[in-house]
Amino acid sequence: MSKPKVLVTRRWPESCESRLRESFHVVFNADDHPMSRDELKAALRDYDAVLPTVTDAIDADVLSVEPLRCKILGNFGVGFNHIDLDTARQRGIAVTNTPDVLTDCTADIAMLLMLAVARRGGEGEREVRSGRWTGWRPTHMLGTKVTGKILGLVGFGRIARAMAKKAHFGFDMPVIFYDPFPPPQDLIDALGAEQCGTLEEVLERADFVALHCPGSKENRHLINADRLARMKPQSYLVNTARGDVVDNEALIEALRNRRIRGAGLDVYEGEPRLNPGFLELDNVVLFPHLGSATEETRIAMGMRVIDNITAFFEGRPPRDKVT
Repeated sequence: MSKPKVLVTRRWPESCESRLRESFHVVFNADDHPMSRDELKAALRDYDAVLPTVTDAIDADVLSVEPLRCKILGNFGVGFNHIDLDTARQRGIAVTNTPDVLTDCTADIAMLLMLAVARRGGEGEREVRSGRWTGWRPTHMLGTKVTGKILGLVGFGRIARAMAKKAHFGFDMPVIFYDPFPPPQDLIDALGAEQCGTLEEVLERADFVALHCPGSKENRHLINADRLARMKPQSYLVNTARGDVVDNEALIEALRNRRIRGAGLDVYEGEPRLNPGFLELDNVVLFPHLGSATEETRIAMGMRVIDNITAFFEGRPPRDKVT
């Protein structure tokens, strides 16, 4: 029996690519370019499995190709809002993702953003590199203390709970959260967290608001001008979830007018295109989608994808089947 034919849309860690070569007839994106819609359509016509990333838009139009050969999309990432699941289901294409393995590293990045924006780490590093630093002085680049401040989480899934643990036990931060589908009470109690009845309550009470909700049509611009106006003037917003959860124009306006004190962002609406308004601001820390960017996590993600598609082609249920 011939090996399934697999296309990988971006380069993966070498150990993952080596394992793919052993089990599949695999083709890699040699120069690691962002694949066009036409290339994605061709992949669905020519391969038994396509392994996309969160930056590959697999929408209804892409999924409508004829003839369709692809039987499974093994997504390299936990989020799957870039894939039209309804259309995939209608066309009989299985979809898997990679939960669990990126939890801690993404929570670490959320903590790093929170600390960096509160203590003006980005500004300070730029000042030193530019040669503008003139030495220590009592009023130089004063930031905000993090220890003991209230952390408000929007969403209370795996990554949010990992951040809550680091913040509560590491920085003595009281943790409040809003999630329409909260975890069992024992998990909430173990983290010393307090569940709020509304998103607005979290925004109004928290000193730091961290977004951990999924990207979806319902959550698009969940954080808009009205909700930003509910936050404390001295509060900060941290986003490691999905870029379109935040209305970027509204956030830029709130930061420019000091309606909130600052923001730490790892994801952006329309990324990798960045709204140029962010570049004019000193009170925002900007990361290039580094949430899961450690060797350990990216290797674990790739291996999880391989486990899923291996199970599928062996006739077993994939561990992380989304649809």
